[in-house]
Parts: sequence; C-alpha cells; structure tokens
Amino acid sequence: MSHKAWMKTVPTENCDVLMTFPDTTDDHTLLWLLNHIRLGIPELIVQVRHHKHTHVYAFFVTATYESLLRGADEIGLRKPVKMEFGGGMRSFSCEEDYIYENIENELFFFTSQERQNIIRYWLENLRAKQGESLHNIHFLEGQPIIPELAARGVIQQLFPLHEQRILKRLMKSWVQAVCEAQPLDDICDYFGVKIAMYFAWLGFYTSAMVYPAVFGSILYTFTDNDQTSQDISCVVFAIFNVIWATLFLEEWKRRGAEFAYKWGTLDTPAESIEEPRPQFRGMKRISPVTSAEEFYYPPWKRLLFQCLVSLPVCLACLILVFLLMLGCFQLQELVLSVPELPRILRFLPKIILAVIVTACDELYKKVALWLNDMG
Repeated sequence: MSHKAWMKTVPTENCDVLMTFPDTTDDHTLLWLLNHIRLGIPELIVQVRHHKHTHVYAFFVTATYESLLRGADEIGLRKPVKMEFGGGMRSFSCEEDYIYENIENELFFFTSQERQNIIRYWLENLRAKQGESLHNIHFLEGQPIIPELAARGVIQQLFPLHEQRILKRLMKSWVQAVCEAQPLDDICDYFGVKIAMYFAWLGFYTSAMVYPAVFGSILYTFTDNDQTSQDISCVVFAIFNVIWATLFLEEWKRRGAEFAYKWGTLDTPAESIEEPRPQFRGMKRISPVTSAEEFYYPPWKRLLFQCLVSLPVCLACLILVFLLMLGCFQLQELVLSVPELPRILRFLPKIILAVIVTACDELYKKVALWLNDMG
C-alpha cells in the first residue's frame, strides 16, 4: 500500500472482524472508507494491512472493553445478573453495570460472538450523509454504507475471526466426542443462540428418531408374509407415527422454551424494521410514510418481470433438466442393449448425468440469484 494509507494505521493486538478488499482497490477508496469509519464510529479500532502474496487489502477491526460495554447497552444485549441482584437475564445497562456477572473480568464478560455482534452492528449502521458518493456510487441520506459497498463489490468480504483455542476445545468436547451430550452452552457462547438452537433441535430430533426405528424394527420382525398381516402392520405403524409426531412436537416446544429462557431470548422484543437489502434498486422518491428519500420500485414492473421473464426462465430450466435426464436414460438403455461394449462403459451414462447435475446446479444458482435481484 502507499505511504498515505500506512500512516493511518493503528496497531492493535486483537481482531474481531475482518474486512477484505479486492486487489484492484485504489488508495482513495480505502482512505475514504477508513475516514468514514474513524469519524462515524470512533469506538472502533481499525488496523490496515496488505497481504504481500495475495495482494489483498484488509481492515482488522476491534474495540476496547469500554466501547464494547457502551455498544452492549446500545443494542440491548442480554447478560446474566448476579444472584444478589435477582439473577436471571437482563438487557445490559452501563448505569447499572455492577449488577452483571463477570463485569470485572474483561476477558470473560463478553464472548467472541457477542463482541463480533456489537462490532458488526456498528459497521452496518454507518450511515451516509446527504449527497455523499464514492466513485460512481451515490448514497441516499441515512443509507448504510458498509452493506451497499459489499453489494457493489467494493468490499470483498466482511466476516468474524475464529478463536483457535475455543475451536480446539469444541473439537474435543463436541466433534470428536462419542456418545456424549452436546456442549450446547459452549456452542451458544461461541456461535450464538441461532446456531446453538439448531444443533439442540438436531440432537433432540436424532434422539427422538430412535423410538420409531425400534418400534418399526420390532413390528417388521413379527409381521408375517401374508397381505393381511402386512396391512395391519402398516396401519399400526401409521398410528404410532401420528402419536410420535404429536408428542415430539409438543416436547420440543417445551425443550425449545427452556433453551430460549436459559439463553436469554424467550422475551426478546421484536426486531426493528429492517433496512432494504443492498441489492435493491429503483427510482428515488420521498417516502409517504417517513418523508425521507428512498428507492422505490413500482409493483407493476415487478409483476411484469415475473410474468414475462421469471416464469418463462423457470419453465425453460425445468424443460431442459427433463430433456437432459431423459437423454441420459435413453443412453443408458442403448449402452445396456449392446453386450459387446466394455463393462466400464456401462457406467458412462451415470457419470454424464452426475456431471450434468453438477453443472446445472451451478448454472441455476446464478440464474436464481439474478432473478432474485431483478425481481
């Protein structure tokens, strides 16, 4: 990087969030964004680095403990309260910080996921002022800068960093453990409530599947070969599945509520109105609700695009897949009808079908993203 950019670096020992840029990024873009982060989010500490082998520019972002406490207060982060003050979970408040557990310990009060969540909140709420622009990107007043630059490709990636120490501990207690309960609290502390709740459900579902598996095996063993016995077994197994599914659902509601209460998300207030996705494009207008400038895309244009573009493209993709699959089946029959062919050639249609499926998957993924952005 140039001398100008390196003069603005601030050394930092730790890093919570990494922001990378394409190797074609110019100094003006880096300095523009760096100044906006420093002025708009003074709580953050940003270190600018350049990888000499990949030629990728990066911002290493972190914050001080005092700044993280203010951020936790700002986003209403729920933290456990000391027993002498009533226990339970409560939204963090800097005015009453003494009531929270481990508040005196800077290393253990915030998990890495909570630190990264606070920093990401700040970054995604960096707003543009009226008339601001970067190259050919013109921002609306109050528009989030970071998501827009990420959508335009100016920012290549924005992601949190792992802690190898915690990952190694989870590897031993979770990934490599056999016939042991999942460390759901550790998963929640590191990956967050959503990820922990998913694996809690997955473990509960896997354990619950033992009952229909055992019952079905016993039923299959004692069922005779005559049609009447098989019909009776199917009816009995169907009734069992209905009862099992009902009990499974009700039990998971209770279990999920326990986890939500334990992890402090049971009475979380509803999320505020989300910003429009950065890929959204439209005409500028004054919002009739907020009286602020916004992008507007007429509903009739969206409906017209769906009818004249989205629907024909989806139908064409389905027809293409059907024809390719039918061609592979015909090729399979042709190969099997010629006994003189080598044995290995009999697998050729299946290999071709696998390649076609993989290629179509990549193609349709790009088509789906394009249709989603356009519609």
